Amino acid sequence: MATPRFLDEIGSKLSELAANSPARDIEKNVKAMLGSAFGKLDLVTREEFEVQREVLAHARQKVADLEARVVELERRLAGEGDKPA
Repeated sequence: MATPRFLDEIGSKLSELAANSPARDIEKNVKAMLGSAFGKLDLVTREEFEVQREVLAHARQKVADLEARVVELERRLAGEGDKPA
């Protein structure tokens, strides 16, 4: 039964070493540099992107509806031009 306790102790020691290693400091520094670089870029959040996608889809539908209406009106005008006065 000492084996699970021994493995737990080894795991905790390894976790402690990893937390105090220079690799952890490098990881923190890289994350900070990337965060700073991304902060300077002109990026949008996922939420802003989704809102703009919905606005664009609505605008596309409106344009399609208006195009169909123009075609119908042009057809009517062309039909009226054929009738004798």
